[in-house]
Amino acid sequence: MLQAEKISRKKVSEIVVEQIEGWIRSGKVQPEEKLPSVRELCDMFEVGRSAMRDALTTLKGRGLVDVRHGEGTFVCRTETTHLLPDVLLFRKSDINELYQVRKILEVGIVEVAAVNATSYQLEHMEEALGELSKAKTVKGWEADYQFHQVIAEACGNVILIDLMEAVSSTMKKGIMDCHRIILSDEKLTFDVLGQHVAIYEAIKASDPTKAREAMLRHLTFVEELLNSHLQ
Repeated sequence: MLQAEKISRKKVSEIVVEQIEGWIRSGKVQPEEKLPSVRELCDMFEVGRSAMRDALTTLKGRGLVDVRHGEGTFVCRTETTHLLPDVLLFRKSDINELYQVRKILEVGIVEVAAVNATSYQLEHMEEALGELSKAKTVKGWEADYQFHQVIAEACGNVILIDLMEAVSSTMKKGIMDCHRIILSDEKLTFDVLGQHVAIYEAIKASDPTKAREAMLRHLTFVEELLNSHLQ
């Protein structure tokens, strides 16, 4: 039986808004970064000036961009607060189940990593922390995820590494949600970075007990953070 998809009734300007907002969501454009000129945007999207002006007006109304006369259009630094209403990808039960698994896996993994981590792996953890400390957009989640992955590799247990890989896609969503939330609050950003540093310092000191405590503290903090925003 033939089936036809409904034809979109969206205006051209609304489609442009969605795509530019997508750039901002994904971090393809940074806060305070200047967007291409109106003429360049018209060429990129193959739309007229009136549709592009309507799109920019909508984005400005949402607080996502700042249109400066004679200078151009710039991404607002506070854009993340406008993304919070649809930030969480999980139901409450999904969050609790994910972090139950992460606590079982990663708290044990980090204990072993504290004993087995090589200087090469410690260097990679430090690099990930450096990237995390400089992150100004939601793309900071990538450095966060990489930090946890290096810890898994440092444990040296192939089965545990495979188990981490099995939950990686769900884990990525949780980390992305966390970073969308903390970017709107400097204190939260500082706290989460500090938790990662504490984990790293314990591994570097070859102290499995402190590493375990630091990882558990971090995962519990993020789980509670996600649940509070879901409510």
